[in-house]
Amino acid sequence: MKAVTENNVVPVERKKNSFWRKALQQKWLYIMSIPFIVWVFIFNYLPLWGWTMAFQDFKPARSFSEQEWVGFKHFIALFGDDKFYLVLRNTLAMSFLSLIAGFTIPIIFAILLNELRNSFMKRFVQTVSYLPHFVSWVVVASLVTTMLSIDGGVVNDLLMTLGIIDKPIQFMAKGEWFWYIITAVDSWKEMGWSAIIYLAAIAGIDPELYEAARVDGANRLKQMWHITLPGIRTTIIVLLIMSIGHLISIGFEKQFLLGNNLVREYSDVLDLYALNYGIGMGRYSFGTAIGIFNSVVSIILLFTANGIFKKVTKESIM
Repeated sequence: MKAVTENNVVPVERKKNSFWRKALQQKWLYIMSIPFIVWVFIFNYLPLWGWTMAFQDFKPARSFSEQEWVGFKHFIALFGDDKFYLVLRNTLAMSFLSLIAGFTIPIIFAILLNELRNSFMKRFVQTVSYLPHFVSWVVVASLVTTMLSIDGGVVNDLLMTLGIIDKPIQFMAKGEWFWYIITAVDSWKEMGWSAIIYLAAIAGIDPELYEAARVDGANRLKQMWHITLPGIRTTIIVLLIMSIGHLISIGFEKQFLLGNNLVREYSDVLDLYALNYGIGMGRYSFGTAIGIFNSVVSIILLFTANGIFKKVTKESIM
């Protein structure tokens, strides 16, 4: 038993010594990471203390000890508000459309861009495609509104010139079209930027695989299907899991800038709801409750998607 005990203890001690030896060898890497750890703690974990406001009737003029605790009062009010379910519908609808278009289009674009043999044209197309990412949503909203307007809008003029329509269409006044307009504009703006990571993953594929496929008689389409797509499979799955985790957190900038009173029923989302009915009305506790709901659902979606993909594809981020 003593020998067995000693045999069990020695490997553990060796592991401990090995860990501290590696830590000592990489001490500068650990020291360099300290500012980032502090940054994450201050800006990501410390603000979680503010979640306590959701369980109080928070008054800014009172100290923390003077706040009145009300339990789940604001969550009950949230789930009892018909407006909440309306904005939740809009959020999920635009999120799913954005997930479908905004996730698949960059993959297709990156694969097709990789097939360009002219290096100058490839760099030119890539540069032009990701430049809209750096354009402010204020500018983009102004451009889209001008292009879709009924008075001199280029889209209406083109459709009338081609004889597709007889009179201008008020695109920005049709609520049932708002989701698709947002999805199209967002896909155009972020397509090139999102494709960069896929291009980087494609660049890591062994060129000998393509040479072997060409020797076997595979055309470019088959090479894309049997080599390129499997080669970036891990990247696709990881980004898909992260996208699902952010499914309900789509922000509010584009909806706020492109929306108007005529399409309000389709443009309001959770973040905009929290801004208008929480902070905008001085209901800080109610706004915090919306934020907690948003975060909890995002965490559930992330772990669910990660668990499903881990079982089905053996790929995960955790």
